[in-house]
Parts: sequence; C-alpha cells; structure tokens
Amino acid sequence: MYKNTKGKVISARCATEIAGKLRQAGKKVVVTNGSFDILHAGHVEYLERSRRLGDVLFVALNSDSSLRRNKGRQRPIIPQRQRALLLAALACVDHVVIFSGDKPDGFLLKLAPDYYTKGGSFLRGRLAETERLLAAVRCKTVVFPLRKGLSTSEIIKKCAGE
Repeated sequence: MYKNTKGKVISARCATEIAGKLRQAGKKVVVTNGSFDILHAGHVEYLERSRRLGDVLFVALNSDSSLRRNKGRQRPIIPQRQRALLLAALACVDHVVIFSGDKPDGFLLKLAPDYYTKGGSFLRGRLAETERLLAAVRCKTVVFPLRKGLSTSEIIKKCAGE
C-alpha cells in the first residue's frame, strides 16, 4: 500500500460506520461516484470542489464489472484496484469504496450524506431517481459543470488517433 493511501480504500460497511460517527460529531459528509477510468485534471478539480462542500469526501468507485456494463467491453482501461489507489492518493479524497452495482443508490442511502455530487456529464434528468431517494435522508445534490476538453472518452479518442 502506498504511504498516502493507507486506510483510505475501505469497504462499504466500514464507510457506513465512519459516516455515522462523523454525522454524530456534527461533520458534513460528501459522497460522489464514478468510474475515474483515466484520472485527469477535470476529475481532480471536481473532487476538490466536492470536498469543499463538507468535512469528509467518500468516493464510490465503479468496479471493473460495473464499468464494463456501463461503458462497454473495452473498459476499464485501468483496473479498479489501481483506480482506487490513484483516487486515495489525492489529498481531497478521504475514503474510496469500490462498488459493483450499476448505480450507487443503495450505498448512498446507507451513508446518508449531506451532499451528493456529480460531474456535469450527468444531466439533471438522469439523476432524478437518485435525487428522490436522497431526499428521504435530506441529502442535497450538486452537479458541477464539465471542463471543456477534459473527459476520459476524449482522452481515449485522442490516444486512438481519432
């Protein structure tokens, strides 16, 4: 394990316990999720903005199988354990949890965060179901705009010479 990632990649069960203790201590919990297949500057900016909303940032990371179902057989480019370590190495990320579902809704309900964030590639309408679920735990959803030219899909196309 890398020095800066020690104890940051955790199970969903552990995350739920930590989040509960944080809320009891009056801390604001922020959760985001995604595949983070090729970590880039747009991701870092979005994660830093997410972290500033609260005291602790949990990142729910799509597993390899989940990513394959969502993005196609050619993905992931980087395996889940390596993606988790890259995210955990960022100062703004407090905890990383790998999840295998197509959507993190169950995990989000268990954590009951104060804020749930997404990057602008997810339109509000696509988040409607998740937002309704999170309203039950009084969670606010924040969508940050994308930075033009910074997306994993664009990076993959550029590498392929497209």
